[in-house]
Amino acid sequence: MPSKRSVAVLVETYDSWGRDIVESIARYAQTAQWALVISPRDEDGRLRLPPKWRGDGVIAMLRDQAMVDHLRKAKLPLVDVDALVPDIKGVGRVVTDDKLRVAMAFEHFRSKNFRHFATYAPQVNRYPDRRSKMFREVVEAAGFPCFDFHETCGASFGWSADSAKVAAWIRQQTAPLAVFAPDPVPARQLTEICQWEGIRVPDEVGILAGDTDDLLCTIALPPISSIELDCFRIGREACVLLDKMINGKAPPKQPVLIPPLRVIPRHSTEILAVSDLEVAEALRFIRSRACDPIQVNDILEAIPISRRSLEQRFRNLLGRSIGDEIRRVRFESARQLLVETNLSTAAIAGKCGFSSGVEMAHAFRKYYGIRPSDLRKR
Repeated sequence: MPSKRSVAVLVETYDSWGRDIVESIARYAQTAQWALVISPRDEDGRLRLPPKWRGDGVIAMLRDQAMVDHLRKAKLPLVDVDALVPDIKGVGRVVTDDKLRVAMAFEHFRSKNFRHFATYAPQVNRYPDRRSKMFREVVEAAGFPCFDFHETCGASFGWSADSAKVAAWIRQQTAPLAVFAPDPVPARQLTEICQWEGIRVPDEVGILAGDTDDLLCTIALPPISSIELDCFRIGREACVLLDKMINGKAPPKQPVLIPPLRVIPRHSTEILAVSDLEVAEALRFIRSRACDPIQVNDILEAIPISRRSLEQRFRNLLGRSIGDEIRRVRFESARQLLVETNLSTAAIAGKCGFSSGVEMAHAFRKYYGIRPSDLRKR
């Protein structure tokens, strides 16, 4: 059948984020009978519309004002999926919810009991400055200090940074230090600087990337923990919005925000940042046995300490009870299995210490605010 629409997709495909979004758009296009022009470039290698192309709409990652000006000249419905250029009137926008992204990062660090935080955000035109600022605000609202590497290390940054200066700054902080990098590129850069300068990851510095990349995060030494975004939903919702705009509907005044999926834990944050030996031993016991039908008494049998003392030390160090920690590890295990496997809810419930799939689904929705089935669909 002939194509109903001709749509240009100006999205870079050099990382997992871009490839997943383009793949999602392509899936939608097959059903909607769209003809796509994917990642067209000009003679300077910039993402630009072909001069003789006459289409119906554009989905783009708007990275700078020059690109915005170029696309405005085409006078076509436009949906942005990147949010690097803020406050563009007349443009639809479907992007990751950064508030949830940084909250998820902070919660992951706190689950490891980190108490000292920083951001590492060189200016590489891959993410908005406000992402690091939002992380700092979440950390400080919880009563912890947070510092910005890019404000401390001076103008020489990115890959031209003086690794010795970065290392010296890290060593001035209280270890272990939890560092949020808004993107896999600076996360990998920081990991390599630590490797060159003899700083142990995660023992001295825990590193978490605000996005994931199948290559950069997994081949780093050590592999980098990262936040998995719902790129396929971003691509699909961008297509739905563009379809409406092509049909004459005005773009929404507020962006369509897509929640991130989860933290993918890797070795760069796998540390129990606890100096209390009994609490650290209890945490190791919980992580290894939480999906068994264990109770607090099982921990006390393995660790010779009074319940009252251990409970008090848990609350002082972690801000939660022993039972809360058991439930948290169970829910995280269930969340991981929902995303990474095709096991049924009942089977996952059995593996994660729940009595039934129904009980797990009810508790999961109460804990995360989303049903297991909805998370899996995303």
